[in-house]
Amino acid sequence: MKQVAPALRRKRLGMLDALLLLGAVATYFFADLYLALATSVLIMIVFALSLDLVQGYCGIETLGHAAFFGSGAYAAGLFALHVSPNPLLGLVAGALVAGVVGLITGVVVLRVSGLTQIMLTLACATLLYEAGNIAKSITMGDDGLTGYTIAPVLGMFEFDIYGHTAYLYAFAVLLAVYLFTQFLVNSPFGLTVQGIRENAMRMSLLGVRVGLRRLMLYTIAAALAGVAGALSAQVNNIVALDTLSFTLSANVLVMLALGGTGRLYGAVLGAVVFMVLSDRIAAIDPTNWLAALGVLLIVVVRFAPDGLIGVVDRFTARTRRPAPAVTTTQAGAPQATSTDKEVTP
Repeated sequence: MKQVAPALRRKRLGMLDALLLLGAVATYFFADLYLALATSVLIMIVFALSLDLVQGYCGIETLGHAAFFGSGAYAAGLFALHVSPNPLLGLVAGALVAGVVGLITGVVVLRVSGLTQIMLTLACATLLYEAGNIAKSITMGDDGLTGYTIAPVLGMFEFDIYGHTAYLYAFAVLLAVYLFTQFLVNSPFGLTVQGIRENAMRMSLLGVRVGLRRLMLYTIAAALAGVAGALSAQVNNIVALDTLSFTLSANVLVMLALGGTGRLYGAVLGAVVFMVLSDRIAAIDPTNWLAALGVLLIVVVRFAPDGLIGVVDRFTARTRRPAPAVTTTQAGAPQATSTDKEVTP
């Protein structure tokens, strides 16, 4: 407990936090017709946050993050089908199974780096995908895992057809995950991992067990991705084989690229922009909607390489810049002076 308060004090709630919270509340009250989409956005934010821990804060490259999302989804669905329909216990089951998968695969993946590491993450996800497709007696294969029911949250709030309970449930889980990740990245452990990302050799010389720290963060991120998958399984009442697909891994990478890596806000903004634009553009042009997203990604990478959160940071920095001080010369004419250094965009 002695480390919790300092870690939370390093990152206080700001204007952007308030705006995001206000947007979530306004969505619930004024966008009833889009609660299903909004719930999917919340789930993807949790998923993107888990990837940001791996790639943004630890520098681990991956193309198979959907392996943990799908593992958590199938674990929650099977848990509800064969053990208990309790949603909170299902979340725990999804996190535990995905965490174990992350621990096992991390032992192999984290031994290498670069392109080899990327291909190993893709191979792990592909193996799980094929295993889910073959084990039809357990996962129901291409038909999707169905037939389970989810009990009311806390025994009181039933999942309704309008999605009110699902949205509030997903929002509560997202809030808990967000606060946990904020604490994690600002804790001594999180700061050490960021040091490993910058210079692993130097951290090793300082006595830090680099491999163990990376494996621990990889496992934690996998568990959080499993929470996102479990949420998806509980809210949708079906677990499709696509939860283990490469497409899902690629989509969450695009979300992170749009929002910006190494910043939790970037994962939030990227997921919101990607999901909302995907839905709206697909409604307008179901054939070429991916092309529009591709153009957007190219524009962001070209003009905002640090993502949308970088644009927000530069805008807020300019609005907070103090006005230049005014002094009087010997001739009595006012002269503007400023102590600000020139900022290069």
